[in-house]
Amino acid sequence: MTDITLVQGDITRESADAIVNAANSSLLGGGGVDGAIHRRGGPAILAECRRLRAGRLGKGLPTGRAVATTAGDLDARWVIHTVGPVWSATEDRSDLLASCYRASLRTADELRARTVAFPAISTGVYRWPLDDAARIAVETVRATRTSVTEVRFVLFDARAYEAFAAWAG
Repeated sequence: MTDITLVQGDITRESADAIVNAANSSLLGGGGVDGAIHRRGGPAILAECRRLRAGRLGKGLPTGRAVATTAGDLDARWVIHTVGPVWSATEDRSDLLASCYRASLRTADELRARTVAFPAISTGVYRWPLDDAARIAVETVRATRTSVTEVRFVLFDARAYEAFAAWAG
């Protein structure tokens, strides 16, 4: 059984086997969580992302998929990059958001990671409504068979923490 814990804070300060990055498809850094992870993790993460882009991910990482790299200077062994969907009022993309969590947990299992720290994927510049994103995240983690023993949702502010707490119980 996977324990779900909630933390309000900075995901780049977490100690875990794997930290999940809400990446963009280029894998070359960006704003929000993505930029923070690249800045704090240092150049080793970007170098490995560039190698992935030069090889099997030449067109970038598709939405809902996940890939692992070194964690560089972070207090983790790996960064699992996943690309969340942009929220749409006219198209249900919930399956893509759920896929980010499933694919990240599957990648964690392949790495034999036991502790995984997730941000609230797609809730920043991708504008996913926080309450719905929290529901999808918590329900997906609970429904996914994994060897991960702890999933830690690291939430940037009190509003996000409260939204996740409502679903995590």
